[in-house]
Amino acid sequence: MHPLPGIGHFDIVIQTPYYLIDKSRLQENLRRIDLVRRQSGARILLALKCFATWSVFDLMREYMDGTTSSSLYEVRLGCEKFGGETHAYSVAYADHEIDEVVSHADKIIFNSLGQFERHAGRAAGKPVGLRLNPGVSSSNYDLADPARPFSRLGEADPARVAPIIGRLNGFMIHNNCENRDFARFDAMLGEIEARFGPLLSRVEWVSLGGGIHFTADDYPLDAFCARLRDFAARHGLQVYLEPGEAAVTDCASLEVTVLDTPFNGKRLAVVDASIEAHMLDLLIYRLHARVEPGSGPHRYLVCGKSCLAGDVFGEFDFPQALEVGQRLSIRDAAGYTMVKKNWFNGLNMPAIVVREHDGEERVVRRFGYRDYVDSLS
Repeated sequence: MHPLPGIGHFDIVIQTPYYLIDKSRLQENLRRIDLVRRQSGARILLALKCFATWSVFDLMREYMDGTTSSSLYEVRLGCEKFGGETHAYSVAYADHEIDEVVSHADKIIFNSLGQFERHAGRAAGKPVGLRLNPGVSSSNYDLADPARPFSRLGEADPARVAPIIGRLNGFMIHNNCENRDFARFDAMLGEIEARFGPLLSRVEWVSLGGGIHFTADDYPLDAFCARLRDFAARHGLQVYLEPGEAAVTDCASLEVTVLDTPFNGKRLAVVDASIEAHMLDLLIYRLHARVEPGSGPHRYLVCGKSCLAGDVFGEFDFPQALEVGQRLSIRDAAGYTMVKKNWFNGLNMPAIVVREHDGEERVVRRFGYRDYVDSLS
């Protein structure tokens, strides 16, 4: 049980469900990011598509160089709330939004030659980039694989790009996805160099995107930094990285309360949150959550409270039998959670709470009925 900010006793608690961001855990990731930044020479941008909870940007901007976006609203958020460098990218900019995108961005990255030819003239003299698709990736999911057949993500043919190289300042290449294997990253970067090397040496910067889990405890940071330095020096480039999950891995939880403990061949625990509404990525990729505590002789299928039959967080072990009113912590609830939360079933969105370095928990955002009504018409 945790007090509301400013309350010195424990008879008032924060109502679940809520996302709890732990600044101390977040800072552990950020320190690794800063080490990579200093040792490799790379500039590092937060990928807002993964995490855009701006209440902790004050901490993150101390260790990162800015943000990268996937839409008009994200680039505006990065400019207004984070600062530093603001990179704008979109699969396709609409005619009516490109001028506003440019007004908030430091660099504009186009997804295709068609988008480049249509909009580059409106970039107001700002550096312009193009996304390349090297045809290889580390994704284990077809849904998330930028190199899947008939992919719309980036230009794959160097011969098509070469005629406009004098009009480009940089490239973006995003082909890593949950990649914890440095050897695999190294090999794919070698393939990129073999395919696009002559083009790389004619621009000023290259973003290697996100999806590289270099903040993991066992990741070989020295080798990673050396590879980035070598890549940058060989081609005369400024390298950018765009971590999302690597920046926020295991720094937050979804705090929930048990509402019911029925039995139907297995012991079930229904909680006051929903995988569909509050941790959608787990449902999309058919993954189980991580729950604390997660060991002991009492096994339960932990289920959400929506009407979706498959609204299940997973099956977990607990030291004692679960009781109605007991609180559980669902771990690693930062990346692709708060940016994807939704109003399915009219379930209340979890509040957002920040745990400060001194342990105080501060409610930074609550949602209610009016937010639900205002999201509809």
